[in-house]
Amino acid sequence: MAQSLNRLKESAAQTAGPYVHIGCTPNFLGMTGVFPEDLGHSMVNDKTKGERITITGHVFDGTATPLKDALLEIWQADAGGLYNSPSELRGSADPNFTGWGRQPTDLGTGVFSFETIKPGRVPFGDGRLQAAHISFYIVARGINLGLNTRMYFGDEEEANGKDPILGRVEHKVRVPTLIAPRQGNTYTFEIHLQGDRETIFFDI
Repeated sequence: MAQSLNRLKESAAQTAGPYVHIGCTPNFLGMTGVFPEDLGHSMVNDKTKGERITITGHVFDGTATPLKDALLEIWQADAGGLYNSPSELRGSADPNFTGWGRQPTDLGTGVFSFETIKPGRVPFGDGRLQAAHISFYIVARGINLGLNTRMYFGDEEEANGKDPILGRVEHKVRVPTLIAPRQGNTYTFEIHLQGDRETIFFDI
């Protein structure tokens, strides 16, 4: 006879509170000595291949107020379109590029910033090339489950127009919420959690 699992009930969901920064970005909070630097802080070194870029922006709530305690992670391919992952079977990714980064928003301004490289294009499941993009994961107080979205590049209009994911967006007026405009070597990606400009989030 199977045992009852009533004693192993799922605990209540909680939002990411102040402790997420203590655990994930202690140096950012002035708690040194845990890691030489916060995990995910540096994605590149002086040998990394590809075009160096900066990604910056805010995470806005439904009142268009920037969140000052959000935490963001990004995951992307290297300049050749390969992921730094054991499951990458198409070739060897750039060993001088981590492909993953983590940054908090500034506690005063709410601005986040990543120093990375522009990724190469990767194939979709059916072999079509996707437009260059970066995957984002966002947590903050008030968010029960982390949010997943993508950032596409505003200077890749032709590739964006043929992207198999963007092509699935039913309401085309929302596509611009995933596209970051470029100024110099900086792309600005503004993430809106609610409201008229709500960013498209992915159920993954």
